[in-house]
Amino acid sequence: MTNTTKSPSPILKVWDAIWTPLLSVLVALIIAGIILIITGANPLTVYVSLVKGAFIQPGAFAETLTIATPYILLGLGVSLGFTAGLFNIGAEGQFYVGAVVSTYIGYAVTGLPAIIHLPLALIGGALAGALWAGIAGYFKATRGAHEVITTIMLNYIAFALTDYLINGPLRGKGSAPRTPEVLDSALLPKLFSSSDNLHWGFILALVILVGYWFLTQRMPLGLQIRTVGANPDAARYAGISVNRMTVVSMLISGALCGLAGASEVLGRYHYMPAAFTAGYGFDAIAISLLGQGNPIGVLIASVLFGAMNAGSGFMQLEANVTPAIISVLQAFIIVFVAAPAIIRSFFKK
Repeated sequence: MTNTTKSPSPILKVWDAIWTPLLSVLVALIIAGIILIITGANPLTVYVSLVKGAFIQPGAFAETLTIATPYILLGLGVSLGFTAGLFNIGAEGQFYVGAVVSTYIGYAVTGLPAIIHLPLALIGGALAGALWAGIAGYFKATRGAHEVITTIMLNYIAFALTDYLINGPLRGKGSAPRTPEVLDSALLPKLFSSSDNLHWGFILALVILVGYWFLTQRMPLGLQIRTVGANPDAARYAGISVNRMTVVSMLISGALCGLAGASEVLGRYHYMPAAFTAGYGFDAIAISLLGQGNPIGVLIASVLFGAMNAGSGFMQLEANVTPAIISVLQAFIIVFVAAPAIIRSFFKK
C-alpha cells in the first residue's frame, strides 16, 4: 500500500516553530497593557511611544541595534548550551570576565597596530569567557556537578573579582571607579560616521551568527553536540564522548558570552565601569528561549529586547510611565516562553 502522507511545507514548518513565541509576546503585551490600565495609563500611548523611542526617533534604531549586539552573542552562547543539553546560566559571569580581560588588553598592551591589537583584545575576551565556562564544564564532565549550581557560583565569583580589579589594581584616574580608557588601536570603530553608538561589533555578531548556524547544522562537531543534547545514551552508543562534548560545548558557549563582553567595552564604553551592564547575561536566557535556539530567532529576539531597552527612556518621557514596565513585559515574555504548554492550551485548534 502506497504511503500518500505528504510532509509539511517549509512555510508550515516555519510557522510551527514561531507561532508559540509570537503568541507569547502578544499575550505578554496584553497582560502588561491590563496592568497599565489599572495604573491609569493608556497602553496604546505607552506602546506607541516605546516603538517611537526604539525605531523612529533620530538615532533610535541605531541605539536598538547597539544594545542588541551583546544580546545576539549572549543568546547564541546560551543556545549552544541548550543544544548540548546544558543550562549555561553563567552567561552573565562570562560576560563580565570577557569584558575585563579585553579591557585590560585594550589599554595595557601598547605599541601594536589596530590590525593586531583589536583582534587580540577580542580573542582575549572570548578566551576568558571560554575558560570561565570551561570550569563548570570540567566539573560536570568529571564530577557530575550540575552546571546550574556551578555557573551560578561562578557568576558571583566573577562579579566580586571584577569589582575588586576595577576598584583596585585596574582602577584608572578619576573619582568614579573604572578602568583606564582603551587605546584607539583596540577600539571597534563606529559603523557610520555619526554620533550614534552603533559599531562594528554588530557586524561581528552577524558574522558569528552565520558561523553558529554553520557549526551546528553543517559541521561534524555540531552534529555531535546536537546528538549529545538530544540523547546522551545514543551518543555514547555511536562512539561520541559525552564528557568531551560537555566540556567543548561549555567552552564554545563561554567564548561567545565572553566575546559579547569584549564587544561591549571595545565598541560602546571604551572602558569598564564598576557598575557594568548588569542583567544582560540573564536576559540572554529569555532571548534563547524566545528564539527557540534558532540563529534567526535569536537575532529577532535580541532586536526585540534591544528595542524595549532603547525605547524605555523615550517612553518614560512621552507616556509618563516608569521604565519598570519594561521589566514587567520582559518577565511575562519569559514566563510564557518558558511554559509554552500554557500558550498552546489557550490557542489549541
